[in-house]
This record gives sequence, C-alpha cells and structure tokens, in this order.
Amino acid sequence: MWYEQMYFMRRFEERAGQLYGMQKIKGFCHLYIGQEAVMAGAMSVLRSEDCMITAYRDHAHALAKGISANEVMAELFGKATGCSKGKGGSMHMFSKPHRFFGGHGIVGGQIPLGAGIAFAEKYLGTDNVCVCYMGDGAVRQGAFHETLNMAMTWKLPVVFIIENNNYAMGTSVGRTSNVTQLYKLGLAYDMPSEAVDGMSPEAVHDAMEKAVELARKGNGPSLLEMETYRYKGHSMSDPAKYRTKEEVESYKAKDPVEIVKLKLLSSKFATEADIDTINKRVTDVVEASVKFAEESPYPDPSELFIDVYSDSYPYIVE
Repeated sequence: MWYEQMYFMRRFEERAGQLYGMQKIKGFCHLYIGQEAVMAGAMSVLRSEDCMITAYRDHAHALAKGISANEVMAELFGKATGCSKGKGGSMHMFSKPHRFFGGHGIVGGQIPLGAGIAFAEKYLGTDNVCVCYMGDGAVRQGAFHETLNMAMTWKLPVVFIIENNNYAMGTSVGRTSNVTQLYKLGLAYDMPSEAVDGMSPEAVHDAMEKAVELARKGNGPSLLEMETYRYKGHSMSDPAKYRTKEEVESYKAKDPVEIVKLKLLSSKFATEADIDTINKRVTDVVEASVKFAEESPYPDPSELFIDVYSDSYPYIVE
C-alpha cells in the first residue's frame, strides 16, 4: 500500500533526524522527507530482480528496495550489522541480494554506473531494468550527457530519474541553467522524456509503467523528471534560509502522505482505525530498528582491510 510505504519512509527519516541531533548518527545525513511519492509510485511497477542505484540521499531508496529497517538504521549508526557493514554510513547504502548498488557521494557519479549495470543486464540477456536516480544538481555534470548519449545509442534498459526538488544544495535550478524543465535535456538524444508530478504516487506509477515497459522490451532508456520537494535542508547541517516559509508550506499543502491518507478515508478503502493500525505497525518497526542499532557492535578494526578489493564482479560469465 502506498500510504504504508510512504509513512514508513517518513517515520524512519524523522527518527533518523532526531537521532542525528542526539549525535547517535555521525557524519553527513541527507533526509528524504517530502519526496516519498517518487519511491512509492516506482516500487509498485518494479520487480525484485530490477536494479537500483542512486545518490547520497538514499535511506528511503534502500528501504523501498527491501533492505530491512534494522540494516539501514544500523548502517546509519556505523554498526557491523548495517547493510554496508558499518563502513558506508548514511551516504553509501549497498545490498547485493536486494540488487541495490548505492548510495554514492560523488555528485553524478552513479549515472554512468547505472548505465553500466543496465549494459550488464542486456549482455546477460535478462529483461531486468536498472533505475538510476539523481538530483537536479547532477544534470550539470558532463557524465550525465555522455551517459544519456551512450545509453540511447546502445538502447540500454535503464530509466533515468531526476528527483527535482528545486535546489542543488542551496542553489535553485533557475540560477544554474537556462533549461529549467530538466526533462527536455533528454530530447537532445531522442530519448523518451517527460515531467512527472513527483508528489503523486499515481502519476509516478503511470510514468514508470511506460518507461519500464520500453526498457523491458529492448527499446532503450527513458528520462523522467520527478517534480518533488524536500521539506528539510539539503543535509542536517543546512538551515535552508534560501527559501521562504511560505514556499515550504505551499508544498506541505500537497504532502503525498497526507493526500493519500485522505483519499483512502474518503473513498472508504480504509478507516481511521485502519490508519492507526498501520501507523503503529510502522512506528514499532522503526523503534525496533533503533534498539537493534543501539545494541549492535561496531565493526572490528580488521574490517578496514576487508572488501577493499575483489577478484570477482557481481556479474560473472562462465
């Protein structure tokens, strides 16, 4: 259910923010609060075998891909039971079993990697799709344009998703580009491209359904610009003074979590009691993950020398 998925992401992120303030979580921490519809709408189209890669605002992506709240929270705490063994922290979530390939701290660095994963799927003859997420700031990188050109030329099964929350750190889209409708950048490569209401899981689902079907049938990539918004700053250290309270409130008025809840209630698909049950279930899972992270051990110092190099790759052709 979209509501439960989005409330889960929201509650987890709110708790992570609290724990960061308590210094339980160290380093950087980029919250996803406000953007949950982008992930919820996409996951109702994707299969577990499909691959996903994203930037450093990755907690919700990891949870949506099926990594447990325990593993994600433990990773935020830097504990050995985290999905990256406590070595990645907030920005570098990974899980090979869940086909989740990060979590990348270098802006735009994941974009060519996403195309590479899609190339591997095509080479192996699967009909799996790679979904490659990025922020609006990443489209300024040259690697974005090189990758779109290559992906379209080779008809790779990849869906590029720009999560346009209007600000690259604290810089608005309009201050960095003459092209503010970012989906139009894909048209230069004759790539199917469109803008999508990223505050609506229904709109995201419909756009993803078309893009994923194209990719599965061997017809190549698509570029989707999800028009969304983050209620918090770029990271926990950002007071977000570059925008007005009125602007933030105007987006909160169409908050995806609340809108979907109201639709469930008004259409009688759920009662207030049902919503309360969902909320309690989610809160219990999140609180259990905090307890799990608190009680988990830190990695042994010997882990510094493990997983640095590998003699094999995720895809091996015998």
